[in-house]
Amino acid sequence: MNRLDGKHVVISGAGTGIGRAIAQRLAAEGARLTLLARDEARLRDVVPGATTRACDIRDRAAVFAAIDEPVDALVANAGTGGPNPAGKDDRWDEIVQTNLFGTYWCCRAVEQQLPEGGRIVITSSILARIGVAGYTAYCASKAGLLGLTRSLAAELAPRRIQVNAICPGWVNTDMAWQGLDAFDGLTREEAFEVAMREVPLGRMSEPEEIAGTVAWLLSPDAVGVTGQAIDHNNGAFMI
Repeated sequence: MNRLDGKHVVISGAGTGIGRAIAQRLAAEGARLTLLARDEARLRDVVPGATTRACDIRDRAAVFAAIDEPVDALVANAGTGGPNPAGKDDRWDEIVQTNLFGTYWCCRAVEQQLPEGGRIVITSSILARIGVAGYTAYCASKAGLLGLTRSLAAELAPRRIQVNAICPGWVNTDMAWQGLDAFDGLTREEAFEVAMREVPLGRMSEPEEIAGTVAWLLSPDAVGVTGQAIDHNNGAFMI
């Protein structure tokens, strides 16, 4: 099913994990891709034939230089995680600059290149919905992305540009397992068991499942869906 035939999609943070799965799914649906990451070498084997560009999304000028041609959609997926304990090791600036500022620059850069009816999908997190001790920067930045999503959706609606976010929970990526490894006094297997007790379906998502939700949001099937945060987290957050 090639719902995205001929569509040019920019994906940030496409080298690993969810971003890599998104790139491969969209390519399978016919999209032409431009892939962004700080380490361009990671991008070269993601999708054969895709355009790859090194880009630190915290650098406004670099983002605008990287997104410099007409595109049909943006998947603003790049981000960083982990705790930011108070004190000398506080990572507030790094996390907020990447997750919130960087995503904003990507959206503003692509806004100039999108046609009427274009799409933007932003990767937020279940931690935009709930508070986790020690993760103030991550929770705050991901919650900020939901406000950004709603505001941009309203702002760009006159051009029929749809802007949505996804809120994954536990996903089988290196970032998730690093989070489980940080559970004090528990083995990885014990930490996984504890974490899954808070998930109604009792499972982690796979990156390919999140990619399927993104593909739907970019497809004609999702026409009329805008300003929404899609909770793809196995029931860990329910409204």
